Amino acid sequence: MNPGMPSSVSVSGARSAVWQLWLALGIGLLLMAWLLPVNVKSLNTSLLREAGRDTPTVASFGRDLLELDKPGPASLVLEAARKIGDTGAPALGAAVDAFAEKHRDMMPWGGWDVALEPLLVGRNAATSSDSQPVLRFMVTQLARDNLRRYLAVSRLPAVQTLLNTATLTTTQRFVPASRPGGQPLDAVILLTAYLWQTEHLSPSLQREVRTLAENAMANGQMGELEDFYLDILTLGQRLNWIQLSELLRTTGSLGTVGQFAHLARVAPEHLPVIYTAALMTKSADQVAHYLITFGRPGAEQLQLALSYGAGAVEQLVQRQAPVTRGAGPEFEFGASFTLRHPELALITKYAAFLGGIFLLLRSVDLRLFKSIESTLRGAFPRMGSGVIAVLLTFIFFVFSEPFLLKGAPVSDYKIKLTIPVIGALAAPAKVASTTPTNMDLSTILSITTFACLQVGMYVICLLKISDVDRQPLGAPGKLKLIENEENLFDGGLYLGIAGTATALVLQVLGLIDANLLAAYSSNLFGIVCVALVKIRHVRPYKRRLILETLQGVTA
Repeated sequence: MNPGMPSSVSVSGARSAVWQLWLALGIGLLLMAWLLPVNVKSLNTSLLREAGRDTPTVASFGRDLLELDKPGPASLVLEAARKIGDTGAPALGAAVDAFAEKHRDMMPWGGWDVALEPLLVGRNAATSSDSQPVLRFMVTQLARDNLRRYLAVSRLPAVQTLLNTATLTTTQRFVPASRPGGQPLDAVILLTAYLWQTEHLSPSLQREVRTLAENAMANGQMGELEDFYLDILTLGQRLNWIQLSELLRTTGSLGTVGQFAHLARVAPEHLPVIYTAALMTKSADQVAHYLITFGRPGAEQLQLALSYGAGAVEQLVQRQAPVTRGAGPEFEFGASFTLRHPELALITKYAAFLGGIFLLLRSVDLRLFKSIESTLRGAFPRMGSGVIAVLLTFIFFVFSEPFLLKGAPVSDYKIKLTIPVIGALAAPAKVASTTPTNMDLSTILSITTFACLQVGMYVICLLKISDVDRQPLGAPGKLKLIENEENLFDGGLYLGIAGTATALVLQVLGLIDANLLAAYSSNLFGIVCVALVKIRHVRPYKRRLILETLQGVTA
């Protein structure tokens, strides 16, 4: 019996246990990185679901509004609940109908407000229990005269300044209030002054409106104040009194009022969803900014967040990021951890992927290439586990971030400089269609295939170097054999060019979507593969053979 055999078997068994341990740890880390629902420029649906857990639903929020005697906002919330398929929508609808039947006089106004008294002077009871836009009550001369008399005795300087803007005749979009046909502007000015008088404007919005009114009177020009009046006209034609006042309480700037008016014109079908999100988050500014930024896809993502609850909506508008579907099954623990520590979760994800790839490559290195003989001789070149792990982690980072490489599409809700006709404000504006640019599945599969082919070529080159090293030849003979394999070591470039050509042909034939990234990634992977083989492995190995040959000649 060979006395060295037990030691050899022991070393072989230990080496087998080590590579299996590394393999298991590597796979575990990769699985954790794949399932951890965190991204740099997007929001995973599992995070929305976790954020919305145990938070008020749209239907329950509508019931809260109804209990506060605000059927107007509750009716818009009901429309949103039906749109997102909330299971509580039927019960909320029944509650709204019962409230309307019991309090018919409140429904046209959307509820009751002590500030409504001046608007009701000299007015008959409403003939319909349907919600009525607030400006519809102010189109008559009697209603405007009553409101003007009420506001004339106001001691608030800002209210008087707003009323005085009716004397300005330098308007561009309205007929001046003092001229025939100026009833729309007169009604809007009175409505704005009344909203100020009754404290239905947020403090920040009050400051901006007051500044615009004072500048308009000082310069004798309506200027930007006319744009604000136009926005109030748009919203006043679509919302009743309580709906409008509740929205303006959560609106922090003139820009947000303009954005909501713009959205009401170009996307009236989404108005209930947008309105509900603004009231639930108590921030119309963030909701309007999200919709303006992401357009119709943003409206769909907002509906998705509403379906999960108030917490999901708050998370979405705070992050101001698009929603992406998770690549793997739901990882509830990971979602909870990510919500509490988003930065730490991001670092953990890519650190786990880097460590997993490194351990996986080291296990393959130890299993396929490492041997006691090569260890003693130091002859066999090891895989560049660290370098490859970094490169693959970078590739994983790029392709796990669906919104990283693509340019942001032009939103179809972007505000454009237009001069609308007053009579046409009720008609929705036509919007340009946009083509989504999300990376499709065929592109991801193409890139993954090219990467796997190059990894295979890299392993083949290492096996060939190992085969040459095991030949019973001297250093000169091994040097000749390794030089004879130059074409094989350049195989990564050939494979990369072939992959690029194949991808371009498939794109021309229409079998896969046109995407230059998918095509040229094959060349990139080929360059990386050949660089690793020749610089890290072939060059040091040939240098050792040359030195051994020169030492033999000298001896």
